[in-house]
Amino acid sequence: MRDEYDFSKGQRGKFYTAEQQHLVPLYLEPDVLDYFSARAKAAGIELSAMINDQLKKDIQKIERR
Repeated sequence: MRDEYDFSKGQRGKFYTAEQQHLVPLYLEPDVLDYFSARAKAAGIELSAMINDQLKKDIQKIERR
């Protein structure tokens, strides 16, 4: 590494966009992962789609109360 770097021609926020969404990693416990992995495989869909669908259903239940 250099002792100093020249940022005099740099642009602050060049790649920043306010609308950009950030994907957050989600860590599942092994038994939960095994359960949903098996269900997703049996249904022929991706695990992330299965988890998202289940979370959306739970959100709808909560909002109906």
